Amino acid sequence: MTQLNSQDKNSFLYPRSRYYGKFQPENLMFNANLQEFSQKISYITCLETGGKLSQEEAYQQIKSLWKELKHSKKQLAIGGDREI
Repeated sequence: MTQLNSQDKNSFLYPRSRYYGKFQPENLMFNANLQEFSQKISYITCLETGGKLSQEEAYQQIKSLWKELKHSKKQLAIGGDREI
């Protein structure tokens, strides 16, 4: 029962949408990374709006997340940034 509640909580806090694009493992992985990025941005903006984070803290966290997403895109060779 506890495990089921934990799964429900995770599904609520970290919703995932289906991937409808061309199936390739790297595309699927980047989509998961993009969804996680989006969810974290949402939390940061809500915390900043609610006064729990300063504008500078929110900006720095978003900047860091953006760098992680760009690094992920490069590592997965998405969109023509292929490394040989």
